[in-house]
Amino acid sequence: MNRNLFFFVFLLIGLLINFNSLNAQLGSQLTSQSGWFWQNRLPQGNTLLDFCSIDINNGFAVGACGTIIKTTDGGENWTILLNETNYDLWAVFFIDVNIGIAVGNFGAILKTTDGGDNWEIQREGFSEVLLGVSITDENTCTAVGSDGLILRTTDGGTNWINQTSGTSFTLNDVDFTDVNNGNAVGDNGTILRTTNGGIDWDPQTSGVTNNLNGISFTDVNTGTIVGSNTTILRTTDGGTNWFDQISPIPSDIHDVSFTDANTGTAIGPVGLIIRTTDGG
Repeated sequence: MNRNLFFFVFLLIGLLINFNSLNAQLGSQLTSQSGWFWQNRLPQGNTLLDFCSIDINNGFAVGACGTIIKTTDGGENWTILLNETNYDLWAVFFIDVNIGIAVGNFGAILKTTDGGDNWEIQREGFSEVLLGVSITDENTCTAVGSDGLILRTTDGGTNWINQTSGTSFTLNDVDFTDVNNGNAVGDNGTILRTTNGGIDWDPQTSGVTNNLNGISFTDVNTGTIVGSNTTILRTTDGGTNWFDQISPIPSDIHDVSFTDANTGTAIGPVGLIIRTTDGG
């Protein structure tokens, strides 16, 4: 064997041994220090931008370059799912283990009805970016994005209709509690609310000019919004009034999800995770 080749092979073996050892050490440290487990020791390599958990075992994540990955064992293992786009995907939402929508750059909308095995491109080739999506049933879905864009389908995605938002600010997230009642949030403190499935979107007074990044409603009255500069807003009357909550960290907050009126989790930069069990 050529001496240089021998040295390269020897070095590669050493690096692999050290890498596996580091994986084990880091996994052990994460478990013992924080209770969080490093589940994806050999990632697919692209930045992940959104995650949707369906139940304790099943979840999907999407990200840069058309990345879609899936777990069926609570994150212990991940499968890379194939699709026909390389667009960055910014949001994903599943209504059950089979039916899901992913949205992203160039107005891309992808749908699966078989748990991610196959993805149909329903829309693409536009200048806008879609950043948020919410499904209420197998036929009804709403997506939001740049320049105040709101798109809605009531036929499972065969047709996507542009709704009038009344704003030119980017909309970052949307959440529907049923086919009629929904809320969208965006830049410059934008909050929009509909009670008729998006036929009309009415602006609400947030009291802030910060960018609002994420929204989660547990019923038509109770909801929480998070955003830049430690913004956390809460309503218990369907958005007629929004009041500030004190963030425990001096940081932007990127997204929020509540499982009931009291229990919620929010995420931010550099691995930030905050949690409340008393409604904030």
